[in-house]
Amino acid sequence: MREAVLAELQALRGQVVGVTDAAVASVDGILVASDTDEVRPDVLAALAAASLGLGRSAGNEVGMGELREVVTRCQSGHIVVYAVRRTGLLVVLGDEGLDIADLHLQSRATVDRLGAILEKN
Repeated sequence: MREAVLAELQALRGQVVGVTDAAVASVDGILVASDTDEVRPDVLAALAAASLGLGRSAGNEVGMGELREVVTRCQSGHIVVYAVRRTGLLVVLGDEGLDIADLHLQSRATVDRLGAILEKN
């Protein structure tokens, strides 16, 4: 499973300009696999899970339906956390040149494939 998830992360990194790091984790922050350079993947997974949880709670509170993603824009780039079905998450880091529109477009298929991979295990 780890190899299949890693292949998806590497493919996404290769498809979208500006993606620097990516990881997949469970919604409780347990790292499944990561394609990261200088980021500590376990810390990234835990923080992404917290971000996803807050986003879900906010979406539920205001009645906007199921959460798709949480986007955080920082001075030097973006942190995007995608819900992968009910049990997982994909977190993507991007530099200032991240093509966020392309990331959202490309990530839909990646999230679907990751959901199928995680569901098998």
